[in-house]
Amino acid sequence: MKPVLLPPNPVQHFYRGGDRIAALRGIVPETDRQPEEWLGSTVSRFGSDEIGLAVTDDGAFLRDLVTADRAAWVGARGGRDAADLGILVKLLDARQRLPVHVHPDRGFASAHLGCPYGKTEAWYVLETEDDCAVHVGWNQAVDRDELDRRRDAQDSEWMLAHMNHVVVRPGMGVLVPAGTVHAIDGGIFVAEVQEPTDFSILLEWSVTTSTREESHLDLGFDTVMPAVSTEKLDADALDALISAVGTTPAGPAFRSLMPDAADPYFRLFDAAGDTVPRDAGFAVVLVREGAGALVSDAGTVDVERGQVYAVPHAFGAWRLTGGAEILVGAPGAGWPGTLNGGDVR
Repeated sequence: MKPVLLPPNPVQHFYRGGDRIAALRGIVPETDRQPEEWLGSTVSRFGSDEIGLAVTDDGAFLRDLVTADRAAWVGARGGRDAADLGILVKLLDARQRLPVHVHPDRGFASAHLGCPYGKTEAWYVLETEDDCAVHVGWNQAVDRDELDRRRDAQDSEWMLAHMNHVVVRPGMGVLVPAGTVHAIDGGIFVAEVQEPTDFSILLEWSVTTSTREESHLDLGFDTVMPAVSTEKLDADALDALISAVGTTPAGPAFRSLMPDAADPYFRLFDAAGDTVPRDAGFAVVLVREGAGALVSDAGTVDVERGQVYAVPHAFGAWRLTGGAEILVGAPGAGWPGTLNGGDVR
């Protein structure tokens, strides 16, 4: 079984952006508000049945292919459901600042949303304008009642002033644990890897097309605010969420681009040229530069810049050959055994 080519899958959103996605993927943007692409996705946007789902060249949903032959795609039982791949990979090309928001953890999602996944996520910076920053965690402990008041007043200035600002450069990886307040400046283009959900708690909806009543996962703020950490994220803890591995050129060994703390949730690797073999397992491959081939005992697939492939477990151990540079997103270490309550019968 060979990797499946996934054509561009831009997602319309409230915020501006998408020109760098279009340039990479070789398409002409339909609007200036297609700032995301969901790569290899078998999950859809919160409140929608199909938005975000990956589609193959012949129009089939990847979700349906995985459901029909789960063993070939993931090589193991378990998961949230028969289409679960354990990871969601996105391209996110923001031309305006994203709102201050938070994602719930697995415990909250299990208790309130009927899902074993929360939404820990991470960003790998592909491109950025000068002096752009990500905003991650509080720079001091905040009072929960004060946060509620600032949220209701939509006091963006207060929220951003109380957050850590990290100026980013290409190749940086930033892990954002569930519960951590965060935002991204306009001008930043990232590959995002995350748990496969679309759960967001908006503390700042005034810069979006959402309303207050669309900002709390249909649960109400009284219910969701305990999922928002109010603790200070100090300098040492913040440093532990950042990796600079990708700021040096990729080579023939698949190297992790994220801090070790990301490993239980998802993994992101890069490689270039003629590489060492990579073990069998589901993966999403984005060809960043050049041309080459994915090679295994199951066959050879030629690849080139801008293409995205869903690589099934049944492709076996594989390697990259030629002059391409790739990013590889994969489920967390030990998945799906690390996911509570996820057995598929």
